Amino acid sequence: MPLATPYYLIDETALARNLEKVERLRAASGAKCLLALKCFATWSTFPQIAPYMDGTTSSSLYELKLGREKFAGETHAYSVAWSDGEIDEAIAHSDKVIFNSVAQLERFAGKAAHLPVGLRVNPGVSHSHFDLADPARPFSRLGESDRGRVEAAMDRVSGFMLHCNCENDSVSAFSALLDTIEERIGDLLMRLDWVSLGGGIHFTKNGYDIDGLAARLKSFATKFGVQVYLEPGDTVVTDTTTLEVSVLDIVENGKSVAIVDSAVEAHMLDLLVYRESGAVAPNAGPHRYQIAGKSCLAGDVFGEFDFPQPLAIGDRISLLNAAGYTMVKKNWFNGVAMPAIAIRRKNGTTDLVRSFDYADYVASLS
Repeated sequence: MPLATPYYLIDETALARNLEKVERLRAASGAKCLLALKCFATWSTFPQIAPYMDGTTSSSLYELKLGREKFAGETHAYSVAWSDGEIDEAIAHSDKVIFNSVAQLERFAGKAAHLPVGLRVNPGVSHSHFDLADPARPFSRLGESDRGRVEAAMDRVSGFMLHCNCENDSVSAFSALLDTIEERIGDLLMRLDWVSLGGGIHFTKNGYDIDGLAARLKSFATKFGVQVYLEPGDTVVTDTTTLEVSVLDIVENGKSVAIVDSAVEAHMLDLLVYRESGAVAPNAGPHRYQIAGKSCLAGDVFGEFDFPQPLAIGDRISLLNAAGYTMVKKNWFNGVAMPAIAIRRKNGTTDLVRSFDYADYVASLS
């Protein structure tokens, strides 16, 4: 009997394809890869992911603890700002502690004297299609941008975090970015043991030149004598997960609008945040529908898609790419039923691994 919608469906076979590319890059480049939990933290998949990666990286205490408890390998502790009430616990769960500013470094580094300590540096250059996600945007708070302050702190750090990419699917664009970074702070990189180049590099995309990326990473590591880390998130889980929904009603109002048992703001929030459309496959045919959520938000729209046959009440629709920056952002807006989480195993069977009910909704409030 099919699972009741809505639910997120993770495909182990698709995930395996991406993980093989991660392993290929690690082997060819010497870079270590840490899963970025800010993007994807569905820990029921960690037994499959962990053997292909070197650990996890976090952006909060809770993500850090999840990485330590549920994932093998290194745990890198980063936060835009650590608080007095969490820094001791963060240090206790980490293998490396990374501070976002020299001020935070000066305040807390003494507590982490037994660990490798890093500093996030903002080199003032980036690759991003969205201002919202551009770490080098004007007045950015992400990383220390004052070279003098960074130089003064060099004797207290062993590594840099350089997060400069968002959805960068070009080796040449990535290489040019590294060229600029090398020109600006190459003398400082020479004094380090490790450098994290962050995430946002879409090397699992079909046709991506993984060998070219590996060669560029290896040359960077050799030139500066550092261990390179990458922090992939979306690239690990892209094209692995769907949001399975059902049609509840069809409204005709200048367009054919199919209302489904999900909500964009609650279950695929990034579509609203970045003003993008969702996706279905094959998105072809003579029957066009606007697929809309059941919340009371007027703009609760997944997108407009073409179907080979007219939609009917009860029809199932698979909304693509529902893993990265999606499951970690799901919420209880409008009290819309939270999607369950299911995994399609490599043998074709589907296991329900988590469901949510009214008690979970109540527990999320007070």
